[in-house]
Amino acid sequence: MKAIIPVAGSGTRLRPHTYLLPKPLLMVAGKPIIGHILDKLKKDLHPFPDEVVFIVSYMADKIEKYIKENYDHRQGGMSQFKSTYIEQKEPLGLGHAIWLTKDVVKNAPSVIIYGDTVFEADLASAVNTKVDACLGVKSVEDPRRFGVVELDKTGIAKRLVEKPDTPISNLAIVGVNFIKDTKLMFECIEENIKKGKTTKGEFQFTDAMQLMIDKGNSFNTFIIDEWLDCGTVESMLDTNQKLLNKLQYKVPTCGSSKIKPPVFIHPTAKIENSNIGSFVSIDKNVVIRNSTVSNSIIYEDVVIENRTISNAILSTKGESKGTSRPGGDLAV
Repeated sequence: MKAIIPVAGSGTRLRPHTYLLPKPLLMVAGKPIIGHILDKLKKDLHPFPDEVVFIVSYMADKIEKYIKENYDHRQGGMSQFKSTYIEQKEPLGLGHAIWLTKDVVKNAPSVIIYGDTVFEADLASAVNTKVDACLGVKSVEDPRRFGVVELDKTGIAKRLVEKPDTPISNLAIVGVNFIKDTKLMFECIEENIKKGKTTKGEFQFTDAMQLMIDKGNSFNTFIIDEWLDCGTVESMLDTNQKLLNKLQYKVPTCGSSKIKPPVFIHPTAKIENSNIGSFVSIDKNVVIRNSTVSNSIIYEDVVIENRTISNAILSTKGESKGTSRPGGDLAV
């Protein structure tokens, strides 16, 4: 079995932070987004996929460096899997990105996880499906923003539509999928590419999966219990809260500073005479003096002095979105 993880996006909605790091490496609740995804795969899949294929583009070198140092067994990483990197040179859509992995994946059954999808679900049940594929789904209020699936009375998918103007259901395709028949998957993506069939200007994976259904594959679904979005500043802060509540990191002693959990504070951070928390993640080499910080993510090397920070993501370049509490102002 293989795992395919597209991480080629540039994360424009999270600028200026993605000027410094690609979106998958942005820290939330003490770990880069891609780290949370890989740890979930490690927890749920036994045996683990023998190879994880990353589709990369923007700041590909930084993504590869992080994976190799922290996960790839060939580089002394803590996980026992091989990582492979394939460049998507043009942003032609998710379907196109997955199609680029065909020579590596060949016909191996594959778990496909979108690289910004932090989730909680029984992934093992999806991999053990008795049909041809299993799609992770979650009920949403506005299905027009997503690929959606319509089920028949037996729970088998009969129609998939990408970002429908008129939704056929409220079951969104979250981006956690297991495909047994990858040979047919690549054939269907290639057929759409040759025909120039796009949706919203891109070659969509949803369209390829619908073609697989048309050609006789059977898809069922499994419920994503929790889907933690990391697409905007607001959703990143919400995800940070939920993960900190779940992970419950040990609260360090920081001299006379007051720390209100849940928080994550990197061991190299320096906190002096400050109030931290709750729901704060502080990355390495951060310095905070004489300040109050709550519900925020502070990236590496940021220095905060004599400030009151709330509801913000702070990096070393530019001013983040967020609000300050009365009497304080926003650090940059």
